[in-house]
Amino acid sequence: MSAVQTFDLALPHGITLSCRAVGEAGEVGRPTVVLLHGFPEAAFIWDEVMQRLGPAVRCVAPNLRGFERSSAPAAVEAYRAKHLVADIAALIESMGAPVDLLVAHDWGGALAWNLAAQRPALLKHLLMINSPHPATFLRELRDSPAQREASAYMNFLCRPDAAALLAQDDFARLWPFLTSMGGASWLDAPTRERYRTVWRQGLEGALNYYRASPLRPPQGPDDAIHTLVLPPEAVTVRVPTTVLWGEGDTALPTALLDGLEAYVPRLDLQRVPDATHWLIHERPPLVADTVARLLANVR
Repeated sequence: MSAVQTFDLALPHGITLSCRAVGEAGEVGRPTVVLLHGFPEAAFIWDEVMQRLGPAVRCVAPNLRGFERSSAPAAVEAYRAKHLVADIAALIESMGAPVDLLVAHDWGGALAWNLAAQRPALLKHLLMINSPHPATFLRELRDSPAQREASAYMNFLCRPDAAALLAQDDFARLWPFLTSMGGASWLDAPTRERYRTVWRQGLEGALNYYRASPLRPPQGPDDAIHTLVLPPEAVTVRVPTTVLWGEGDTALPTALLDGLEAYVPRLDLQRVPDATHWLIHERPPLVADTVARLLANVR
């Protein structure tokens, strides 16, 4: 398999992203892919997918702001969507926009949905993996007791002492995020150590994503989510979009897919019955094959 390179990318607005990549930069005509991770992960989760695509594809997986060695501003305000989206836009522009394919999971998907809606010229195709569209997520958080229960952990992660609590006893409260949906046979000892290495570098930046977002279960009648409005024109994604969804995801039930086509008119929805939220780990050949197929069609 192709070797994974690492580099730091200094963005024009003062943020530096530590990145992982496969394939040489700058070669004219080489397909380009950007891959965005979620919580509680880091860019290394994309290594096998990138390696399967080989050196003929230029793949770049940044550690998002606040994760691993990327810049981690202390202020919660620095993790509002407009700032996070600006990071990814600047990364894509540095690669010679538009990127052929933007691939995203979990929190990376939240950034990708926003980027695709607001700056569609930066990408040719979008591949989403178990990351809810903001409009359907807002609907389910308001209207569905099942979704509110499934997302209750988000309010815990907003606590000021959350980072300290998560770090206790060898991250005893963090491992269940990865193992609670079916045992996670992929989480072997070397992979666990890769997670520890990332988590030991700090959790506050990652937790600030939850603190900065209004999309979390309401805790009372005055919660901001009750009056939050997402205008359709602000969240409609007109870029061709493929959604891979592990149906065993207990944190993000499949009701989040209902009505998705209203916000993503060029949608190809592919359900994966035997996968969970951690589909990237469970089915890396499927993810890599999907990327390769999409690249063949968008170029």
